[in-house]
Amino acid sequence: MTQPATPSLRIRIVFGEDAMLGPGKADLLERIRDTGSIAAAGRSMSMSYKRAWMLVESMNTAFREPLVESSRGGAKGGGAYLTDTGAEVLANYRKLEDIMAEAGAARINAIQSMLRDIPDGK
Repeated sequence: MTQPATPSLRIRIVFGEDAMLGPGKADLLERIRDTGSIAAAGRSMSMSYKRAWMLVESMNTAFREPLVESSRGGAKGGGAYLTDTGAEVLANYRKLEDIMAEAGAARINAIQSMLRDIPDGK
């Protein structure tokens, strides 16, 4: 196992049994924002449309206001976009990642310095 050049910190916020926000959901929100499509966002993450849709539904249910709005396909085509709430949740999650990475950098480096160095992953 070779060590990554830069360690990464992954944050999962558990609000209760049915409400959680972590890196996968944040990435999905980001990709929906960038592609305008739940299906395209899911594909870019090697995720089925059904799985992506279920994650969107779980986030929309967990928050007071939906994070993603969508319209079905048809003559005008469908699509999806982040609501203002969705954009705010994503921005706050990403900012929290930055804050935690900066605040924990010394501890992460200390832990990394104790890892075994295995050349060529053997």
